[in-house]
Amino acid sequence: MKVYLAGPIHGQTDDECKAWRNDAKRLLEHAGHGVLDPMERDYRGVEDSHVEEIVFSDKRAIDSCDALLVNAARPSWGTAMEVAYGHSKGKVVVLFCCKGQISPWLRFHSTKFFGALNDAVCWLPPVRQETANARD
Repeated sequence: MKVYLAGPIHGQTDDECKAWRNDAKRLLEHAGHGVLDPMERDYRGVEDSHVEEIVFSDKRAIDSCDALLVNAARPSWGTAMEVAYGHSKGKVVVLFCCKGQISPWLRFHSTKFFGALNDAVCWLPPVRQETANARD
């Protein structure tokens, strides 16, 4: 399974963008999943001159994945758009957020919601070893 890491980037620090993604990559790769990380194309500070490139690249990445793992800890327009886009394409959309209630819009557009990253990753079905070997 290939998983896209959706979460706030615009206006966030390196640590806010990368810490949870690094944890997610470690957990997902341990379970045999592939990972698509939009932070590999970091446009912070130059977003206005790369609008189409950012959006089209993110949409292509979402199109090529099986699931979105979404950090919903804080509101983000880009993350909300990725969630809606992924849902519209029939992708599995797994959210995690440590705060109580979530928006009905987020709940509607998600497949499953968890309070912690580890729980969200563990919910995704692990990749069987023979399937992973067949891709190599």
